[in-house]
Amino acid sequence: MRFLSMPLIVAALLVGCSDDPDPTPTPDSGSPQQDAGNPPEDSGTTPPDAGPPPEDAGTQEPDAGVPPEDAGTQEPDAGVPPEDAGPLPSGPPVPQGPPNVPEFPPAFPGQTRAPAVQSQTQFQVTEVTSGIRNPWAIAFLPDQRMLVTEKPTGRLYIVTQQGAKSPAVTGMPAVDGRGQGGLLDVEVGPDYAESRLIYWTYAEPRQGGNGLAVARAKLVDGAQPAVENVQVIFRMMPTLESTLHSGGRLVFTPDGKLFVTLGERSILEGRAQARDVKSHFGKVVRINPDGSVPQDNPYVNTQGAKPEIWSVGHRNILSAALDGQNRLWIVEMGPQGGDELNRPEAGKDYGWPTIGYGEEYSGAPIHQSPTGEGMEQPVYYWDPVIAPSGMTIYSGTLFPEWRNNIFVGGLAAQSLVRLMVRNDRVVGEEHLLKGRNERIREVVQGPEGALYLLTDATNGKVLKLTPR
Repeated sequence: MRFLSMPLIVAALLVGCSDDPDPTPTPDSGSPQQDAGNPPEDSGTTPPDAGPPPEDAGTQEPDAGVPPEDAGTQEPDAGVPPEDAGPLPSGPPVPQGPPNVPEFPPAFPGQTRAPAVQSQTQFQVTEVTSGIRNPWAIAFLPDQRMLVTEKPTGRLYIVTQQGAKSPAVTGMPAVDGRGQGGLLDVEVGPDYAESRLIYWTYAEPRQGGNGLAVARAKLVDGAQPAVENVQVIFRMMPTLESTLHSGGRLVFTPDGKLFVTLGERSILEGRAQARDVKSHFGKVVRINPDGSVPQDNPYVNTQGAKPEIWSVGHRNILSAALDGQNRLWIVEMGPQGGDELNRPEAGKDYGWPTIGYGEEYSGAPIHQSPTGEGMEQPVYYWDPVIAPSGMTIYSGTLFPEWRNNIFVGGLAAQSLVRLMVRNDRVVGEEHLLKGRNERIREVVQGPEGALYLLTDATNGKVLKLTPR
């Protein structure tokens, strides 16, 4: 296996280059951290689709999105199109700027810049509600009302299909809302009908810093909704002082397990731990709904390892969803020129920061090579980046053309990114809603098969896509 050379580490320490496009702080967050990748807002020219938005856009730095409730009938393979799908797409990719790291060629054909495709399905966009400050995640209650998180404030709301918003749910714990922290994902427990349990992720203030935590509590519905008996079931360790790269997606599996995606905190102290099984940084973890550790996890019997770990070597995972075979897919926020689509498997190493296709936002190198022994290749990568957020794999019936397609919220791309997948390879890409000029934070499939989106702004919106 390869490791970062000392010159590269020194270079990274000196340049302080940007981890993520658009590191705009919330008005109450103060200055963003300048560490292993966060430039000032006025840092000058950035690559196409990755530049900071106007300061008055009220945007947040790129982080994650919510997996869907398992709505609708699913296909046996998330990447197999209908029989009448015809030949594979061909032609030029989606229009974009030149690659940031052209010296790193893809490991196989189609690993980046897949042919551009265009949906034949006509759809309409309805604004369900607005006025939510930088919303982050949606989860559906059984009656089709939505739980919506407000990232910087730590508030949770219930929103009806008609757009009515409840008072903020009381009883929620305090959050560290600076930077990429705050209240992040929310999910409805698989046994909600009996238990009334909901689950959420948040940046937990701690002595000596902060860290991602997963909590659950009973939702008490009513005119003034509340949560009762809050229980923290998982804490990312170690504690570190950073406002960046917490990850935070939750995905329940049909066998009752819970995946939690984690970032490596961005600063070099955290980044160096992304492949270390003694740390939660840069990992996918898998727990039971009460926080206990499944005994078939890959590192349960590895001395010194965190037993919750499922896979290692990730950067900042803000997108996660299950496919029709109940396999986990993720999209992780990369450096400049290195966003990745991965399908993490138990015990595998996805290489960050030793390998990858990007560079620091200063232009300084990170990797000596995009490949390395014992480390997995991404299914797909973006160079330039899209700044990925929420993710769903469509399984509904409202949009037959889109079945089994992967949808990813694009923050820097300001679009809904659609990926056609066949045999676990991306064969086509489309950027929808580009003309709206809105950062898409979340995409989730609703119970009726519509797509629901969140826009990342101080006046954030819930949008609904339905056939025209």
